[in-house]
Order: sequence, then structure tokens, then C-alpha cells
Amino acid sequence: MTTKRKLGNLRAKSAGREGQPYKQHEACYTPCVKAFTYIAILLLTPVVHGQTTPPDTIFVHGNILTGAHLRTDDSSPTPAKVAALAIADGKIIAASTDAEVLKLKGPKTQVIDLNGAFAMPGINDAHTHIGEAGRQKLSVDLVGVHSLAEMQQRIRTYVATAKPGTWIEGGGWDHTLWSDGNLPSRADLDAVTAGHPAIFRRVDGHMGVANSAALMAANISASTPDPAGAKIDRDASGNPTGILRETAANALVFSKIPPPTIEQRRIALTAAISDIVANGVTTVQDNSDWDDFLALEELEHTNKLPIRVGEWIMFDTPLDVLKQRRASHPSDDLRLHLTQLKAYMDGSLGSRTAAMDEPYSDDPGNSGLPRYQQDKLNQMSAERAMAGFQLGFHAIGDRANAMALNAFGVADQVATLPPAPAGKGPDAYVVTKAESGSIPPPGALRFRVEHAQVLLPGDFELFEKEGVIASMQPAHLLTDMKWATDRLGPERIKYAYAWKSFLDHHVVLAFGTDYPVELINPFRGLYSAVTRMNEAGTQTFQPQEKISLNEAIYAYTQASAFGEFREKVKGRLEPGFLADLIVLDRDVTTASPQELLHTKVLRTVVNGETVYTASSTKPGAQK
Repeated sequence: MTTKRKLGNLRAKSAGREGQPYKQHEACYTPCVKAFTYIAILLLTPVVHGQTTPPDTIFVHGNILTGAHLRTDDSSPTPAKVAALAIADGKIIAASTDAEVLKLKGPKTQVIDLNGAFAMPGINDAHTHIGEAGRQKLSVDLVGVHSLAEMQQRIRTYVATAKPGTWIEGGGWDHTLWSDGNLPSRADLDAVTAGHPAIFRRVDGHMGVANSAALMAANISASTPDPAGAKIDRDASGNPTGILRETAANALVFSKIPPPTIEQRRIALTAAISDIVANGVTTVQDNSDWDDFLALEELEHTNKLPIRVGEWIMFDTPLDVLKQRRASHPSDDLRLHLTQLKAYMDGSLGSRTAAMDEPYSDDPGNSGLPRYQQDKLNQMSAERAMAGFQLGFHAIGDRANAMALNAFGVADQVATLPPAPAGKGPDAYVVTKAESGSIPPPGALRFRVEHAQVLLPGDFELFEKEGVIASMQPAHLLTDMKWATDRLGPERIKYAYAWKSFLDHHVVLAFGTDYPVELINPFRGLYSAVTRMNEAGTQTFQPQEKISLNEAIYAYTQASAFGEFREKVKGRLEPGFLADLIVLDRDVTTASPQELLHTKVLRTVVNGETVYTASSTKPGAQK
């Protein structure tokens, strides 16, 4: 990949200068100190000493992590921890001592006593699929099945109450959890589906298994060619086994299934959202169907959307339709907004469809399935970036990541900035304005690679040079570490799930879960990030790539907000920021790694309103 820009354009040239990036790694920050301090003083001083409108809510007697000083260079006057917060109109107006904040109390102010409980900014999950998560909850949920027999039993139980002739769907199975590691087949499904057409997605969404009735409905036979960028597995006689790899193959079946209604989508989304708030997540950045977004709009309009959502649109959608969809919803809506365009460069390591530069170590004839030709990808990327769209590309394998970086290097030559709402907070890393001329610097475009799991050694520097965000899911390592080395071999594995290497190269690292591929629980991700051990504590994976807890919390809050152009209003509990916070049953900043895994959410607050409380919760008593 070539680019006209020099790396120096992305680096700081003097303190406080516009265009200067903030460095996420604790040892590598060079912040705009003067500007940051000035803004923070403006925000803090009046609200504590001169607030004229009483707050709606005050939290007192807390152990509250504000998000300030997670980076060692953070010069905010707000302490790293405070005892009390005051909230008005959905925003923080004071963060200080109990005595100072209680001075603001009015006759109608609700005071909530945290009784010493730990609170922190709400989690901003940078990568979810909540539409699929909800539908999976309402169909055959195969998450966590440890054998083919258990998978069959769950399907059999569901089928027993299904109406005749209806399609049976579900997902979440993972054959790598099974003792034999064998893939299920159509014959395995035929035995338990009672003639219903049926298809079940693998946990990663990049593979499905269909029964004979579903294959027949989709006209998939021995003579059916593999779709571009996909594969139909076949037995020794050439007949389909039922395994369909990647979207184009699965779409042959899913195109025959009646789509869910908007009401069914609302029900599914509501089920997923209940799970989300119970796990302390206040924002999701989401890749669901367009019709799911329309259902989310209806939830918002009826005041039934308790979280914030940044929804993605599919990259392959025609450009004129993309523009229409972008224009259909206000870009400054802080509850629900449209963000990046999502494209898939490849599949997954678990399915061996991630596009690799060299063949898989445990499958020498297979290098994965790239989904684009580079020239076509570059052309489409440039067109969409010129139209002001943020780009976010799924890339797992090293070849796929190189493809994404190549396309970004072309697109950033012609790009215009996506819209960003005004806010009082500081930019997290780069000021989203060009230093000169009409073309913004690459880092200001906030192009993203989703997953970035395996890189060629030289591509870390390209991430830095292009200012590309690495949007990663640390919980994937908990699932993948038992087989990842077999897939990649001893050399490539050194450049896999490489969180510290990204931070060492000053790359913005945003964290999410990929829910429902992994549980929405962010504390598994924190554990994984700081230990790189399995949940039993018996296996360690490339420990040189561990990061600190502060860095991991930052990636789950402020850096993920940066990834959606919202870092001026999300991710910190400081005056001027949205009042999105969570109360936990332990102080995660002092908990042991194993204790992190068992963290429970006691209260979730979005826009100053409590949207979840745990049963039998003591902290958070109202006065």
C-alpha cells in the first residue's frame, strides 16, 4: 500500500496543537495539555460552585471511578475517584466530595446512597450483533453445548412444540468445544428435526449447518457450485454434508426463510437489551439488519430503548441507498445514530475461513476465503469515503487485514469527514480537522478494522501510519487459545490478538465482545486483557501482549467512544459528559484477576435514569 501522507502528519509537533494525536498506551501519551486543562476547568468550576438549577439526581457515599487519569498524562482537575456525582438533564454536572455535591441538592433532587459501592463509566461495547443475539434467544439457543448429543437434544426439545412445516433456526454451536471436534452434518440434524427445514449458525456466524429439507428448499445439491467467497462442504461422493461456509453459501438457505416482522424484531431486540443492561453495557456499536435499525427507531420513539446504539450499515449497499439511509436519521441523536459502513474481508479462524497470507498450519491446502478483489474493494472504499462515510472492515486473517489497510490507504486520499456532534469534552486522540487543505489527515477519519486478530509483522506500522482503529474483542482469546496455535503455527501466533503491540504503535484500541459470539459480559474481556489466561487459570497465551487494567478499561469506554465519534460526551464521569454509569459489587481496580471474572452489576444508569438493578441489591438505596 502506498500513501501520499507522511507519518509525521499524524504525530505531535508541539504541545496543544490541533491535529495532535493522543496516545492510548500509558507510556506513550503526548496530550494537548493546555487545551485539556482549560476545558476541564471551564466544566468543573461553575457546576460545583455556581449551579443554579438543582440536580435531578445525586449519588453519594460512592467509590466512583471517573475515567480521568486512566492515562498517566491526563491533566483533568477531576480526581481519578470521587465520592459523589450530581446529574441534571441526563448529564453529569458535578463530580466531587459528598459535601460539595450535596450543596447542590434541591427540594426535588433524588439522593441515592451507594453505601461505599464501586461505580464507573458505563461500558461502550464497540462490536455487537444485537438483532442476531435476540433472535438466537428466541429460537434454538446452542451456546455452550459440549457435544453433538447435547446440540441434538436442544433441537429435539424445540421441535417438539413447533408448528408443522415451520422453519427451525438457531445458533451458537461451537464444535471446538466437543471432545471429538467433528462438525455436525445434515444427517445429524435430520434425526431430530422431524421433517422441518432447519439451519443453525456456528457461534462465529461464519458457518452454518443445514438439514436435508433446508438444502432441498434452497436447491443445494452435488451440482451446485460454490458461491464466490464461500464454500459448500461435500462428502466423498460430492454431495453436500450440510456445512455451509460464509455468508454467500448460508444465504442460499436463509433467502428461503420468511424474514421476521418488525414486531418480532422488536421482541428479539428487547430480549437482547435486557441482557445488555444487566451486564453494565450502556452503549453498543452494532451490526444488525437494516430492519433491526427500523425496529430500534420504533423503540426509541416509544421511549423503550434504554441503551445507546451506534448502528452500522452494510458497505455493499448501493451508494445512493446509503446516502438515503444516512439522511433518514439525525446524526446528532445521542440515543441512536448511524455510524460506519461494515464490510467483511474474510471469515473466522474457528471456521478456517479467515483469509491468510500462507495456508493454515493445521490445514495446509487452505488459506481461507477472501471476499473481495482488491481493485474492486479500493474503488468502492474511495467512493464511500468521498461521500463522508466512516469505514469499518471485518478482518481476521493477516491477508484480510492487509486488504483492509490497502483500501484505507486509497480511500483516505479522497475522504471527507463524517458528521460529529458538538461537545464540551476533549478529543480522545486526534482533533477531527485537517491541519491544512481540504483532505483530513487519515487518523481523523477513524477508519476501523473489526477484530484485527492476525497481522503481518509490518502491518502494525501501517495501522499507525493510517490512523486506523483496532476494534478488538479480548474475550475471543478465552475461546480461541486452545486451538489458535494449531491454526497459525509458532511464528504467526506471535502477531495474533496483539493488544500491547497495537498500543506500542500508538494505535487506538477499542474493545467489545462480538455479542452473541461471546457473552456480552465485559468483565471476561477485562480478565482476558490483563492475564491472557484461560478462565480456569491453567493456560497462558503469548503473555507479552498483556495490557494494564487502566488500558483495558479505557479501551472499553473512552477509546470505544472515540470509535463512534462520541468521545466528547461518553466514557467519563465528568461535568458535561452523559450520565451513563454502572455500580458493581466490587472495585475492579483492586480486584484480583479471578475476582474480575465474577464481577456482578448492581445498577445500570443511562442518561441519568436507572435502567437495571440487581435483585436484593443493598448499594444504591434511595433517600
